[in-house]
Amino acid sequence: MGSEGPSVVTVHVTGFKKFHGVAENPTEKIVTNLKSFMEKRGLPKNLVLGSCTVLETAGQGALGTLHKVLESAIADRENGSSAQGQVIWIHFGVNSGATRFALENQAVNEATFRCPDELGWKPQRVPIVPSDGSISRTRETTLPVIELTKSLRKIGYDVVPSDDAGRFVCNYVYYHSLRFAEQHGIKSLFVHVPLFLTIDEEVQMHFVASLLELLACSN
Repeated sequence: MGSEGPSVVTVHVTGFKKFHGVAENPTEKIVTNLKSFMEKRGLPKNLVLGSCTVLETAGQGALGTLHKVLESAIADRENGSSAQGQVIWIHFGVNSGATRFALENQAVNEATFRCPDELGWKPQRVPIVPSDGSISRTRETTLPVIELTKSLRKIGYDVVPSDDAGRFVCNYVYYHSLRFAEQHGIKSLFVHVPLFLTIDEEVQMHFVASLLELLACSN
C-alpha cells in the first residue's frame, strides 16, 4: 500500500499550577482551554489532541500524575486508533522573566531548586534519576527544535531554541518525560512561555495551536 499522506499524530499536553512567585500560571489556563480553542480553530485531519493535564508544581509531587498520563497514552496507542501514528508529549511551563517563547532542546539530570516547590521540597545538586548517573547527564528531544523554531518565527512568533530548561520543576518533569519517551518510542518537548502580562493570552493560545499544527505537518 502506498502512502496516503501524513500519519496520525496524537499530541498530549501538560501545564502547571501556581508556584512561589507566580500566583496565576499561564500554562494552567492554556492547557485547560486548549481543547475548546482547537475545536473552534479547526484541527488538522491527522492531528488528535489527547489528554490535557495540569500538574502540581512540585518535583516528586508531579511524578505520580505524570507517569499515569504517560502510561495511559502508551496504552491508547497500543489499543486504540492512534496505534499506527506518532505520539508526542508537549509540556508547557512558565518562565516569569522571559519575554519570548523557548523550545527546550534538552533536560539535565539535576534538581537544584532555587525555592521550595509547592510541597516544600528544595533539593540541591541531586540527580533526578540516580541510576542515570551524574547530575551532568543530559537527555535531548528527538523533535526538530531548530526547524520548529524557524517555522514559528516565519509565522511571526518571537521564539528561540534553548539548551537550558533550568534546574527547577520544569527540567525535573522534562527529564522524566524524555526518559520515558526514549523507552517507549514516543517524542517529548518542553516549551517555556512568558507571563500573560508579557505576551497576552490570545497570542499564546495561537502560538500553541501553531506549534501543534506544525508537529502534525512534520510527520
